Amino acid sequence: MDFVQSIAARRVMLAEGSVYERLRRHPGITFHPSMRHGVLVYDPAGRKAEAEVHASYIAAARATGLPLILLSDTWRANAENIAASAYADRPVNQDNIALLKALRDDSGHEIFIGGQSGCRGDAYRPEEALDADAAYAFHRPQMQALAEAKPDFLFAATLPAFREARGIARAQAETGLPYLLSFVLRPAGTLLDGTPWADAIKALDNTATPPLGYAVNCVHPKVLAQALSVLEKHAPDLLKRVVFFQANTSPLSPEELAAATDLLTEAPDTLAAQICALQRRYALPVTGGCCGTDERHIAALGRGLAKSAAQG
Repeated sequence: MDFVQSIAARRVMLAEGSVYERLRRHPGITFHPSMRHGVLVYDPAGRKAEAEVHASYIAAARATGLPLILLSDTWRANAENIAASAYADRPVNQDNIALLKALRDDSGHEIFIGGQSGCRGDAYRPEEALDADAAYAFHRPQMQALAEAKPDFLFAATLPAFREARGIARAQAETGLPYLLSFVLRPAGTLLDGTPWADAIKALDNTATPPLGYAVNCVHPKVLAQALSVLEKHAPDLLKRVVFFQANTSPLSPEELAAATDLLTEAPDTLAAQICALQRRYALPVTGGCCGTDERHIAALGRGLAKSAAQG
């Protein structure tokens, strides 16, 4: 199956764990002030570390036999940041996807690649979000650049506000590629800007080219469990539109996480059990990790998913 068919069939797949936080703490690696890890691809040591982190997730997925989702390290590689950097003449988005394609070709494993983007401002500060028209204009160049590299889908991650998500969705849809929008949620089932998750899904689905589905990242499984229960109570028909979850290892709120000085993590088997419980209840096709996770968490998750499948 291709990626669209796999999502439609609600096929069980793994997503990789944290890349950003692992590279940020990697000895000898320095992030770019604005593009973060998006330009490590041009530094020999950085490229090696980047490839090794992604490869660790490929190895974890191969051990389970489950397909794997890799996301390009282009969360901050928007046109504004690129133009203001020393990399203005480089195809940053395309080169990051090329790295993942090379890893896929070498792996012999079934891997789908997502071209990743983020919001313009701080992902934990919805007040910094662009309005829909400004977001479309701002994000369109990156979507076009990502699409040029021909990933399997586009993925907008860690979105705190509905208004910017609308503009991003328009820019993603214009490429003709399947796309997903990933939100940061409150336990009450709202985006960080207060928009009810159900209302956001309904509005985005009521467009000419709606998303392939919706994702959640950078929240703990306990938070998603509460948000899904709200969705189940008030709009159960929308549960089938939730297809992708990358779990944070801490249940703290975004405000608390922003103030934390240490990376808060959780034992791999503990986190995996919580994700697997959600996967079984809601038939989530894609599950993986976000901040605080590494290949041990993804390996534990893969084992848990395989065990669930064996038990029927």
